Amino acid sequence: MNVILFGPPGAGKGTQAQLLAKRYGIVHLSTGDMLRQAVASGSALGQTVQKIMAAGTLVPDDIMIELIAERIDAPDCANGFVLDGFPRTTPQAEALDAMLAEKGMSLDHVIWIEIDDAILVDRISGRFNCAECGAGFHDSFHRPKVEGVCDGCGAREFSRRKDDNAETVKARLEAYHEQTAPLLPYYRSKSIVETVDGSTQISDVAGRIETILEGV
Repeated sequence: MNVILFGPPGAGKGTQAQLLAKRYGIVHLSTGDMLRQAVASGSALGQTVQKIMAAGTLVPDDIMIELIAERIDAPDCANGFVLDGFPRTTPQAEALDAMLAEKGMSLDHVIWIEIDDAILVDRISGRFNCAECGAGFHDSFHRPKVEGVCDGCGAREFSRRKDDNAETVKARLEAYHEQTAPLLPYYRSKSIVETVDGSTQISDVAGRIETILEGV
């Protein structure tokens, strides 16, 4: 089973990908993780990636496709994969399809997690973490049980990502609508897209995705 999860920043793609990987015995492919693993491996491709990232430039599409191709050849991907964070543009999607076709593979499902921008701004800009153990909290949805004290480790120091603010989130959403949302008609033309409401509880979103994948 080969699946792509799509949706705007903060839609919960990473969380759902992890749940799918565990339930179906497939591999969660995060482009960020793949890039870090390539660099850590010290391979020729990894060294190329390291130089590109050190220069602060985007990793070219052909290198990303090569990384994905190399990763899905690994034995643990025998049952399939769930891809999160790629492709982001139509040329990337076309290149991914071509690479999979060369391997005699194809995508089975594209799950589009749809959610209103206003909800996302609130969801992302309200996030904060324990500075000690990394436990996640939210200003509105998940505050510590004891104010100012981490539920997990009892620490009293918290942190927020610098880019988790309303202005930055809105800019990221604009980029998503301009660059990534046009992928929807591309994949719809292949009749493999299903849309899921991402504004509901994590368990509800997971249940809807499972229903789609199992053809219930």
